[in-house]
Amino acid sequence: MVEMLRLEGYEVRGAENGVVGLKVANEFQPDLVICDIMMPLMDGYGVLNALRADMRTRTLPFIFLTAKSERGEVRKGMGLGADDYLTKPFENNELLDAVRTRLEQRQTLDEEAKEQLTRLRESITTALPHELRTPLNTIIGFSDMLIVESNLVKPEDVYEWAGHINGAAQRLNRLVENYLTYVRIQSLARDAKRLVKIRAQSTPNPRMIAEHQAIFTAQKHGRTGDLVMEYGEQAAPSIGENDLTKILDEILDNAFKFSAPGMMVKLITYTRPSDIGPLYEIQVIDYGRGLKPEQIKDIGAYMQFDRLIHEQQGTGMGLAVAKGLAEMYLGSLRLESEVGTYTAVTVTLPTVIA
Repeated sequence: MVEMLRLEGYEVRGAENGVVGLKVANEFQPDLVICDIMMPLMDGYGVLNALRADMRTRTLPFIFLTAKSERGEVRKGMGLGADDYLTKPFENNELLDAVRTRLEQRQTLDEEAKEQLTRLRESITTALPHELRTPLNTIIGFSDMLIVESNLVKPEDVYEWAGHINGAAQRLNRLVENYLTYVRIQSLARDAKRLVKIRAQSTPNPRMIAEHQAIFTAQKHGRTGDLVMEYGEQAAPSIGENDLTKILDEILDNAFKFSAPGMMVKLITYTRPSDIGPLYEIQVIDYGRGLKPEQIKDIGAYMQFDRLIHEQQGTGMGLAVAKGLAEMYLGSLRLESEVGTYTAVTVTLPTVIA
């Protein structure tokens, strides 16, 4: 196999068992691994587990070689993260086709990742400086006016200018808070012990939290008349109160931000049955401009859409934070949308009972 692949122009390293293979893989840093299941010292499953546990080799394409008598073990291998398998004996062209296919898929994924990274850089370049400079300019400008004209300014002007300063400071505070929350989520994802403690939290009265946050957000946008709230049965979700409030804040703020005054924004909270027990769900629906399927797919930190067409505040981090918090508590965030019609964000969380 090694010689055949070399003749095809590939640079190849071989190893006689799983232990040596892991050492070679760490030194050689290959683009693809082909591995037997039955080997001395460490079997193929051990090799795959070790590769998937290492950040440097976690996404390596991995092809198992299996004898016909081992075909029942293939499902186990695929469940552990193998990408493909070949049953021995096999023809040379079968091996070469499998290698080409997996390498091409890896190249496609790498190109997509680079493209997404380029869009992310462009989004950060556009959004972040604007989000930092705009509120800072407001704070500096109005505070300078208060200092220079302190002896002449009228009380009503002081009140108005202080309001502008406060609004700009709140905008900056939200940016910092979202960034710190996003970093906390990423940090906790690598700390299993802390995650266990965090997931032991619950919110006994989720309806009160949801109602308060919805009214507060509607008032902030001057749209209390657009808010509609519906409630079903309320079981206590397994999430800290502050994190539940943050999720509600982000998805409600987006709903009001991306829909026009006079359009309804609906908040629905309820508990539904599932195989693992009751699940708590929050659904926020707005009837604004909506999102395209490719935009839904690309939602993440610092990703904003059509910013040059639609002037808007924020860095695009809100939904990424809400999604990250939901997943941190073993929940999920699902987004459905139709351009020019509606957007529905559904957050599902396990309950104390579940």
